[in-house]
Amino acid sequence: PTMAHSKALLVLENFIGGKFVPCSSYIDSYNPSTGDVYCRVPDSGKEEVEAAVKAAKDAFPVWSSKSPLERSQILNKLADLIEHDLEAFAQAESKDQGKTITFARTVDIPRAVHNFRFFASSILHHVTECTEMPTLGCVHYTSRAPVGVAGLISPWNLPLYLLTWKIAPAIACGNTVVAKPSEMTSVTAWMMCKLMENAGVPPGVVNVVFGTGAKAGEALVCHPDVPLISFTGSTPTAQRIAENSAPHCKRLSLELGGKNPAIIFDDADLSQCIPTTVRSSFANQGEICLCTSRIFVQRGIYTEFLKRFVAEAKKWKTGDPSDPTIDVGALISKEHLEKVRNYVKKAQAEGARVLCGEGVDPLALPPGNQKGYFMLPTVIAEVKDESCCMQEEIFGPVTCVVAFDTEEEVIKRANGVKYGLAATVWSGNVGRVHRVAHRLQSGLVWTNCWLVRELNLPFGGMKASGIGREGAKDSYEFFTEVKTITIKH
Repeated sequence: PTMAHSKALLVLENFIGGKFVPCSSYIDSYNPSTGDVYCRVPDSGKEEVEAAVKAAKDAFPVWSSKSPLERSQILNKLADLIEHDLEAFAQAESKDQGKTITFARTVDIPRAVHNFRFFASSILHHVTECTEMPTLGCVHYTSRAPVGVAGLISPWNLPLYLLTWKIAPAIACGNTVVAKPSEMTSVTAWMMCKLMENAGVPPGVVNVVFGTGAKAGEALVCHPDVPLISFTGSTPTAQRIAENSAPHCKRLSLELGGKNPAIIFDDADLSQCIPTTVRSSFANQGEICLCTSRIFVQRGIYTEFLKRFVAEAKKWKTGDPSDPTIDVGALISKEHLEKVRNYVKKAQAEGARVLCGEGVDPLALPPGNQKGYFMLPTVIAEVKDESCCMQEEIFGPVTCVVAFDTEEEVIKRANGVKYGLAATVWSGNVGRVHRVAHRLQSGLVWTNCWLVRELNLPFGGMKASGIGREGAKDSYEFFTEVKTITIKH
């Protein structure tokens, strides 16, 4: 690029010890809706992580000794500042990630604000346990203390939303943090760092180091002074994190992929079920770990469901994410788009039918978006359960629809993947809803709805979908160390 060109690019800097610090080398970050480089992100490694961990360690004694109320007030102030700049954050998230401006405005940024407010409040309401042994003249009680420096690694699909969901409970509990957002979506994290001082967050409490998983992420996971790692991302990366942190006996919270089933019985209310299942398949371009990618429909309504579902999916408009009327934005990267497209090709090669979307319908894009990473919502039918399209996480706007006959059969098939994050069940029969929900191997089951979230409750998956849970009580337990104290009187 010419000098003039590089001047126009946004250049991010690491945030260490309350200051922005330039980096010796940088990586390009692309605008997924145009295919152009629009930002340069620090390519941090051991040295930068070392500096950030030191800053976090130095800040820990003072921050951890503040009262929950003092920390709560600071978190609330940070929430207010993000909310005040909601539009700027939403624009940046949409441009950086490719998601629609509507989704960023209504989901991502409001949820980031809510994360801080929620944990600012929940930290004030935790109580510890106490039990008496009168016959021995003893009383036992527990106390909880922050652990130290938490390493937080967040993904590219919901950048600020998932990063703040880690930062908020970590610092609310009195830990200090070193966070590493995805190198593909670092802008909103950098914007948040600019608000830290004004919110009253002391230097070193929140440090953000930008870079790749292989360099910056690895350095963070391997650092002996980081006892906690909270990671959201892919299962293969999590395996590497587990291996690297094992010698240090680190505490891990891993929120990984999903291959989430929707089970639609013949007594489902299709007027509710179809629009919701289209949304659960294609929201955020299908780039949400909770998205539905396997739809099991009872045979009696299969043909009708398919016809109505495809008609509804075709109404979703794909195009420039900054256009508020658009439903589907750009996928995160050229490589990711290629990967998602390959799944559709494999399904076709196996004899499945692609009913709409990729390779079937024309994709018309505005002139400025011709080089962007776009794909239409794609529905595939008649896929075999053992196909990679039914077994592996595609993480794009692709969903597979298959028929089933009995409740017993569908439970077995729904459970027949390595993942177990979320599931949805559609039926008007209360008994059946409970029965099926109990038998699905899934950390979350929604019945007759999707993505209705309550932050008080445990969030997380079974099997290859992760280790641990997040939520008011669960995050508090993860980010604190418990001690049992016995007093004989």
